[in-house]
Amino acid sequence: MKKLKIWALSIIMIFSFSGLLLLQVSYIEKMVKMRNEQFDESVKRSLNQVSHNLEYDETLKYLENELYKSIDDDKMPHSGSLLQHRYKSYAKGNDIYSSFELRTITMQPAQTPKIIITRDNFNKNKTIKQTTETLQETLKNKFVFQRSLLDEVALNILYQASEVPITKRINIKQLDYYIKKELNNNGINLNYHYTIHDNSGHEIYRCSDFDAKGIDKAYQQTLYQNDIQNNSGTIVLHFPDRGAYMYNSIKFMIPSIIFIVILLITFIVTIYSITMQKKLSEMKTDFINNMTHEFKTPVSTISLAAQMLNDDSLVKSPAMFNHISTVINDETKRLRFLVEKVLQMSMFDKQKTMLKMKDIDINELIQNVVNTFKLKVSKYGGTITSDLNATQPTVEADEMHITNVIFNLMDNAVKYRKENEALKLTVRTWNENSKLYISIEDNGIGIKKENLKKIFERFYRVPTGNLYKVKGFGLGLAYVKKIISDHKGTIKAESETNVGTKFIIALPLKK
Repeated sequence: MKKLKIWALSIIMIFSFSGLLLLQVSYIEKMVKMRNEQFDESVKRSLNQVSHNLEYDETLKYLENELYKSIDDDKMPHSGSLLQHRYKSYAKGNDIYSSFELRTITMQPAQTPKIIITRDNFNKNKTIKQTTETLQETLKNKFVFQRSLLDEVALNILYQASEVPITKRINIKQLDYYIKKELNNNGINLNYHYTIHDNSGHEIYRCSDFDAKGIDKAYQQTLYQNDIQNNSGTIVLHFPDRGAYMYNSIKFMIPSIIFIVILLITFIVTIYSITMQKKLSEMKTDFINNMTHEFKTPVSTISLAAQMLNDDSLVKSPAMFNHISTVINDETKRLRFLVEKVLQMSMFDKQKTMLKMKDIDINELIQNVVNTFKLKVSKYGGTITSDLNATQPTVEADEMHITNVIFNLMDNAVKYRKENEALKLTVRTWNENSKLYISIEDNGIGIKKENLKKIFERFYRVPTGNLYKVKGFGLGLAYVKKIISDHKGTIKAESETNVGTKFIIALPLKK
């Protein structure tokens, strides 16, 4: 798949998943907003009904008192009787949803007539129609008079109630009952807390199990809204578990968002893997092309030298014969090195490296490598120092691969040395925490911090500026990392630009 197609597919899919995710989030936000509005409306409706119930109870109490005062039992012993009927409706759990009381006063017929018909009312000169109109007018006047009396009584009741302190007007038990009943009637079955304040804002009561959690979203309601002297009081109600209630109402949408996010992450990982595989494939292609080009040079040189050896005149010149032999030997080593690089690359495609494990004295192995490498270091005017202080140097490892690891790290020190400064290469060993540590330190050009974390990746080569003569395939340190990992060890690099680089290897000791 071409790179342009991959990018186009990635953009389309990410845009689609992002749009779907945004739609889900937007839908949840709107749902939460709607649930909040419904909850607020239900609570306000419940509190308003609570206020109405309190006013109704207070009015009924004063009317009953006025009624009992107006009835003289001594003068009218058999004038009537009071019948009381109570009705209640229950829900599950014996919660009372509504209740009401019916009181009926039955009176005996009065001995005096409602309307006294006099001669003024019934005149011989008046017709029946006129007489009827006269009677209707009389009844109307009586009704207006009685209505005015009732208004006066109601006004007196309001004034009497307003003069009573708010602490004595409220029955806390009855108030709590009304709150619970009205909230249940509006579909709210949550734990609630409330406080009562007077008109000056001072708190005069709070519920026994009061909890300030959720008080920032409290609801206020005037208890006696039609009070004349502004002695009504205010209730402040809040729900500590409101957040959990809202979450439970929308939690069925959470799995859909989680699945969308998982799909989005899976798609991103898939596209990333495809991109990396494509990049790796391109790197391998470049590697093969470069390696093919590298193979041509030594093969051509060896072929030319072999043709020259067939010349009889060459036998008469020992100096020329030795020169051609040296060239063939050098080019053979070069071919062997290139073949080793190819084998290293093929090794990465295997799940596990075939290691020939045996007991190895690391101090002795490193000393042999140092002795062999001294000639190459001294060629560039450098020095190599070994400080092998490990008292327990024996590990179980593959001798050939560990030797290649040490050689590669030393060879990198030579490649990336400073041109204007003599190379100083130091190799150390020591024991710590039941492990054998190996450090290889140089005073070369160093590695920038942003490149340091990538140096163990396959085919990655640190930009070296004007060091155009340094050749490689980006496999050396990746090979080192893999071999150390296969030996259940660790390797890390410490470097500073223009100061030098230090590699530290930790291997488990043989038990």
